[in-house]
Amino acid sequence: MNEQTTNTKLIAHLFFRLLPLQILLALVSAVNGIVSSLFASNYVGAEAMAAIGLFSPVIRLLGTVSTVFVAGSQIACGRYMGANQVERTQSVFFTDLVITTAISLLTSAVLVLGAATDLTRIITSDGAVRAVLNRYIIGQAIGIPPLIIGQQLSAFLSLENRSRRATIASLCYIAANVVLSWLFVVVLRMDALGLALATSLGLWVFLLVQLQFYFSGKSVLKLSGGPMRVKDATEIVKRGYTGALNNGYQTLRYFIINGLILTHIGSLGMTASAAVDSVMNIFWVIPTAIMTVTRMLMSVNIGEEDRQSLVDTMRVSLYRCLPMMACVSLGLILMAVPLTRLFFRDPADPVYQMTIDAFRLFPICMPLSVILLQFSCYAQTSGNQFMIHLLSLLDGLLCMVIFTALLIPRFGMNGFYAAYTCNGIICLVAIISYAWIRHKKFPRNVEQLMVIPDDFGVGPENRIDISVRSIDDVVKVSDQVMQFCKGKGIPISRAYMAALFLEEMAVNVVEHGFKADRKSHSVDIRVVLDHDDIILRIKDDCIPFNPAELQEIHDPKDRLRGAGIRMVYKGAKDVKYQNILGLNVLTIRI
Repeated sequence: MNEQTTNTKLIAHLFFRLLPLQILLALVSAVNGIVSSLFASNYVGAEAMAAIGLFSPVIRLLGTVSTVFVAGSQIACGRYMGANQVERTQSVFFTDLVITTAISLLTSAVLVLGAATDLTRIITSDGAVRAVLNRYIIGQAIGIPPLIIGQQLSAFLSLENRSRRATIASLCYIAANVVLSWLFVVVLRMDALGLALATSLGLWVFLLVQLQFYFSGKSVLKLSGGPMRVKDATEIVKRGYTGALNNGYQTLRYFIINGLILTHIGSLGMTASAAVDSVMNIFWVIPTAIMTVTRMLMSVNIGEEDRQSLVDTMRVSLYRCLPMMACVSLGLILMAVPLTRLFFRDPADPVYQMTIDAFRLFPICMPLSVILLQFSCYAQTSGNQFMIHLLSLLDGLLCMVIFTALLIPRFGMNGFYAAYTCNGIICLVAIISYAWIRHKKFPRNVEQLMVIPDDFGVGPENRIDISVRSIDDVVKVSDQVMQFCKGKGIPISRAYMAALFLEEMAVNVVEHGFKADRKSHSVDIRVVLDHDDIILRIKDDCIPFNPAELQEIHDPKDRLRGAGIRMVYKGAKDVKYQNILGLNVLTIRI
């Protein structure tokens, strides 16, 4: 089997193992928003619905701040994990939690103070609504720390291959919110305060379920210890702020476009837009989740300086996810009438046809959004500031505003939804044009589109990449490594040592890891010449296995058991093991 194909399969397997959790995490907010709205509209009243609407900008702002730290720390940790810099990874983790904890506690205090002193009068002059809003804010303030800290831990759990715990925490949050909303609102009649408390206490459940893993002592990253470095805090913000930048552009865009809709269409246009957005927000979590997984994988690829895996990650995210999004888009288009009837039932009502047309036009842009988000993600993880700012400005503000202003006077709301597709096309043209200018030729493949720097990673002349699927493959790999090292002028003794060490560790994975379950596995091997050192990297998708933890390595009485592994640890300059995103990664320096 072609090595590149096998490596792509390994990445694809990891990609789609991580994706469901990220979709679920993105859905949690939407689902709980629906739960709160249903209880507010059915059991509390219009004032509670108004309170939720008035508080939503605060939640959006907090989400933006949290995203900065989630994205920034995820990228930094991924890069350091890929580079085997465990101490720096711990430092980023600890620094991120300290800062976000401080921000969340300060935000809670400010919200409680504002509600207690009736500062909400600057938001609304309606006394009845303001009284409900103040109670709602106090209840919500209790949930700010677990909201922000819990989102950070969810990202780190994915890096530690503990996605199942984050999934359980998310489901517990939803269940707790439903049960407590019924108890506080329906049974105890605590109105808006009860509604907010249900969400806040549900968030504490979400946080505590995740924290239990870090208190168990099984985590690689520790809650206590580890220096807090200003340099790490700066790096987190620097790498994460681009998401906030795009959100900022989008906020400005919404104000401008809403003004255009009200001017040219009127309130019916806003009504149709609100109905469509309430549905589309659920499906937009898919491209967002795809971007999150891509960001995790690419940050590790960049830390490892693994050019091939970086390209393969982009290929998987595009080639596998574009067809998936096309199917989602087609499904939404075909369901335009049923989806419209969830909100409006009178075909004679102008908003009815307006909403149907929106459901038929809006989804067309979703496959294009996958392309845009993946290249934005690559720009963010690789630190390409020019592309970060260009794509954020085009997608977040300019294209949508310009096309909406041009199309809505002539085509009405259809012009507004067509602007989304035009926006995607222009951003794609920008990506292609940038690569064309940099390469001075039209890009013909994904790698050329990515414009990876020539000096990134080790050149193909100083490395070999091999995949192993059986014991027979291991013997062949050992011979390949021997010939590769000899061909580069490596002394025969060191070439033999590299081949022997690699064979020993690869056989161990095949004989034990492959047989631990009934799944199909492979071992991805990379041999790199780094100045005077030979670096062997062995990566597999078997159950977590750290050779250093085997008792026989440290037991001098039994000279036969684990003799091969002891030989590797004794003979190598350095041996490091990590489990990154569910993959065992063993790095041996000779």
